Amino acid sequence: MLTLVPHPDFPSVAVTAIGTDVGRHEGGELTLRFFVEGDLDGVIWPQFDSPARRTDGLWQHSCFEAFVGFVDEPDYCELNFATSMKWAAYRFDTYRTGMSDIEKVVSSGHWLPGKGCAVIHFILPDLAAPREWRLGLSAIIEATDGTKSYWALAHPRGKPDFHNADCFTARLAAPERA
Repeated sequence: MLTLVPHPDFPSVAVTAIGTDVGRHEGGELTLRFFVEGDLDGVIWPQFDSPARRTDGLWQHSCFEAFVGFVDEPDYCELNFATSMKWAAYRFDTYRTGMSDIEKVVSSGHWLPGKGCAVIHFILPDLAAPREWRLGLSAIIEATDGTKSYWALAHPRGKPDFHNADCFTARLAAPERA
């Protein structure tokens, strides 16, 4: 279990803790589970919107994110997932540059509102090579009073910036072949 911490300049008025566990599988599959604790009714959770689909701008409201890349390489992917079941996937050549949509991603997931748990699956063929991943996990939480808190494994100095390599503190070994 990994623990996200709130950015010191943007504390949450509703959420007291966010934990996550992560699984990596062959073929570039990533499984994420985010566990949110606190006053869940004090958060604006995007409402379920069928069908689940790719949507830009999810980071403007409550959502969960993962930043994934190979260790010792500057390019990385950004994955966003909202409780509405909307998702997004982008590739960056380097820090915040060369952004493009990831075309062959598969995403699924579900939100258990009473339990504060989001379960998310992404299949990323671009990251299927059997090499170690670097990983940053984060969440944006929008409270009912309109304030936002920014959660990550680690925060660089200054404003919240989940793209900063200092946030990519987790490592995932290549999956073992069966």
